[in-house]
Amino acid sequence: VQLQASGGGLVQAGGSLRLSCTCSRRTCTNNGMGWFRQAPGKDRDFVAGISWNGGSTFYADSVKDRFTISRDNAKSTLFLQMNGLTPEDTAVYYCAKARAAYSSRDTRDYSYWGRGTQVTVSS
Repeated sequence: VQLQASGGGLVQAGGSLRLSCTCSRRTCTNNGMGWFRQAPGKDRDFVAGISWNGGSTFYADSVKDRFTISRDNAKSTLFLQMNGLTPEDTAVYYCAKARAAYSSRDTRDYSYWGRGTQVTVSS
């Protein structure tokens, strides 16, 4: 299983970005997926999670109402639409495949991780 995240970049505060994560050989279709982020010197934090069929989603309080997680299983792709970005959102963003059909806030519940994509928000 390989996860490839993309879509990061430099954006001004208040702007938007859309992250994508492609899962190789359709091996994520039956699994929950999640987005996490890690800022320099900090732990890797949960951002958003989605169930195997997209029917259940949940978010960290810090991004709720600004970020939207979604997936397209036909294309084996996970998305994270990020609106209203602030400098506090600056981090490397990682996508991950959960061990089960539903996702989790706990990194230990994920078995595969992408390499990450850098998101930098300037003030």
